[in-house]
Amino acid sequence: MITKEKIDRINELARKKKTVGLTEEELLEQGLLREEYIDSLKANLRAQLENIEFVDDNKKS
Repeated sequence: MITKEKIDRINELARKKKTVGLTEEELLEQGLLREEYIDSLKANLRAQLENIEFVDDNKKS
């Protein structure tokens, strides 16, 4: 799971990239954080989808 601190760091690096640019180290960090964020989103979505239960109210007995 991604923490608020990591999300804040992603946003901080994005703002810095727009204004003054990033060093090679910061670009690498940004890429790793973004990958972790996307993986977390995928895992959360997958968990939500696995908990969906379909109910057919129109099914005839």
